Amino acid sequence: MKLVFMGTPDFAVPTLEALVKGGHDVIAAVTQPDKPKGRGKSVLMTPVKEKALEYGIPVYQPVKARDPEFVGLLKDLAPDAIVVVAFGQLLPKSILDIPKYGCVNVHASLLPKYRGAAPIQWAVIDGEKTSGVTTMLMDEGLDTGDMLEKAEIGLDEKETGGSLFEKLSRLGGELILSTLDKLENGTAIRTPQGETDTHYAKMLNKSMGEIDWTMDAKTIERLIRGLNPWPSAYSYLKGKTVKIWDADVVLGEVTGEPGRITATKDSLLVETGNQFLSIKELQLEGKKRMDTAAFLRGFSVEDGCRFGA
Repeated sequence: MKLVFMGTPDFAVPTLEALVKGGHDVIAAVTQPDKPKGRGKSVLMTPVKEKALEYGIPVYQPVKARDPEFVGLLKDLAPDAIVVVAFGQLLPKSILDIPKYGCVNVHASLLPKYRGAAPIQWAVIDGEKTSGVTTMLMDEGLDTGDMLEKAEIGLDEKETGGSLFEKLSRLGGELILSTLDKLENGTAIRTPQGETDTHYAKMLNKSMGEIDWTMDAKTIERLIRGLNPWPSAYSYLKGKTVKIWDADVVLGEVTGEPGRITATKDSLLVETGNQFLSIKELQLEGKKRMDTAAFLRGFSVEDGCRFGA
């Protein structure tokens, strides 16, 4: 097929790679404008732009995809289909109607569950046992179009937002090839999503990561994994911010002092609203990530100290 690819972050790159390696003619890549990043504010290309340029694919970066000039450009390109993965803008009907086979989105959840911006992280935070990717024909809503195909995987016991991100990004690249084949040969089945009883997977922000120690240990442990690597879970200890990267739930009778620490020379056991958390890996502000034993060799924590503001 003659395709236009629309995507922006790392998650979209394996799908672009799969399309090229699968023999499709990707005639253009569309991505968000480059943005300044880091302390030096140097302008960095989006991951999709970097990969497209490696392949010699022309790149377009409209500030607003609905601008008439850009819509006209897409009409002139006349793609058979537009493949969209985490592009970052809703597409208007003027674009959705251009390709013969429609605009096909690869979404990182088993729709209709987890529509929205952060389905991967919320699947971990909510304790889902399975996740996956769904291809769908886009409409003007947010992740509401007719479903085409799904691919499902189980979540590991210590799955993080980062590890699931990697798995689903590769899975999306595999699924899109099957979906395009079925669209082209007329065997694709469209399944309306209908209503969903799950919340939208709302966008993440840094404030979400502050741990409320009155929550139960299982909920906090899932939050730590879901927000790893970004925006990360954190708390405060002796006035300093500490990111917590890994912890295990420990069964036991709590005393009603959430955040209270039982410390040894190489372990930190923290009381929660129900049961305990054994902290395995953490990071003091301005320092590297390290296991608890290494952390305690450089930072003194006495029995009875508390995590929290």
